Amino acid sequence: MKRNPREANQIDAHVGSRVRLRRQLLKMSQEKLGEELGVTFQQVQKYERGANRIGASRLFSLSKVLDVPVNFFFEGLSGVSAQGVAESEQSPIVYEFIQSSDGVALAEAFSRIKTPKVRRRVLELVRSLADGEEAAGDGS
Repeated sequence: MKRNPREANQIDAHVGSRVRLRRQLLKMSQEKLGEELGVTFQQVQKYERGANRIGASRLFSLSKVLDVPVNFFFEGLSGVSAQGVAESEQSPIVYEFIQSSDGVALAEAFSRIKTPKVRRRVLELVRSLADGEEAAGDGS
């Protein structure tokens, strides 16, 4: 069966998820983003789900409205990063985490902590909790 060239694919879904991530980080509603782009919030939903492809001019507009470079939308794709260099082995873990609502909330909260010592303590706490879960999972 021949694939419809206008049909959305994995790259469209990835780009859409990056739009959603950035919109959420900015605490912007789908309605507000739609207004800025001159489309309905339903269209924004379709972009974010990857159901509709985002054209080049619309992607450029999104980069301006969301205040990110165009290549931001392609970060995390295999072999693509902000610098155009192949991703590290940990990038998929980080990408999966930041795509979750908990990941976004944690990143937002952590970014509001300005004291380096407090940030280090939070990191140590998270590492300790993760190590404890790994140990418990091993039957310890």
